[in-house]
Amino acid sequence: MQDYIVSFILEQRQTLIERWEKELINVGKENYLKPISPTVYENTNREFMQFIFDNVDANQEEANERLSAFAERYIQSGWPLAYFTKGLQAFRRVILAEFSENEKDVEKLLLLFKDIESWIDGIINQLVNDYTGTWEDIFEMQKLSLLELSAPLIPVFEGITVMPLIGTIDTARAKLIMENLLEGVIANRSHVVLIDITGVPVVDTMVAHHIIQASEAVRLVGATCILVGIRPEIAQTIVNLGIDLSKFPTKSTLRKGMATALELTNKKMIDL
Repeated sequence: MQDYIVSFILEQRQTLIERWEKELINVGKENYLKPISPTVYENTNREFMQFIFDNVDANQEEANERLSAFAERYIQSGWPLAYFTKGLQAFRRVILAEFSENEKDVEKLLLLFKDIESWIDGIINQLVNDYTGTWEDIFEMQKLSLLELSAPLIPVFEGITVMPLIGTIDTARAKLIMENLLEGVIANRSHVVLIDITGVPVVDTMVAHHIIQASEAVRLVGATCILVGIRPEIAQTIVNLGIDLSKFPTKSTLRKGMATALELTNKKMIDL
């Protein structure tokens, strides 16, 4: 920005803050900010304004680093991006209004508008980039965590493991199921694996194909796969779709599947 604009902002700092505070009160009436207590909102406003004024005369690189650090803290605490974008737009209006009251030179006003527009837009663009990047990273980490939790392999008896599946099975998850299944069979020295689809809402051709692939892979590493949790509606769907599940045992419940697994491993349950 031009030096005289920076000087004007710093000289009129208190007046600009007072006018900006009034604008931020209106921003605070937005629905997405209502859950925030008035005290927290006021403190955040002061910190936000303090940050902007402290970086008016900073060089671009230094200002960008400070802004990223500032944004990251608020992103982590869950503050909405709209608060900052609308707050900065309000600040732009305040500067232009204050300057136009003190300056009648049209050329200076146009230059001011251009510089302020460029400065505020630069801050908004960086905030958007920081927010987008951070949320994408968080989303990917959460997605990976959910995927890891979505295909657990549980050893229940010596030589017998269970993989309970819950929710929709897509290609990415099917790949994870396959990997966990094969690694778990080898690590646990499993002879029988029970894949429980009780919690899978829909079994279509693609899901059945992934299950068949998984069971075939288990067979190739020397173990037997039993599909359990075949509900009546799923059985009907499988028949209507013409899906062939005859290559490996299927049971209606985990209990029945466990009984078969015990037989296959020369074990049995007895009452004491």
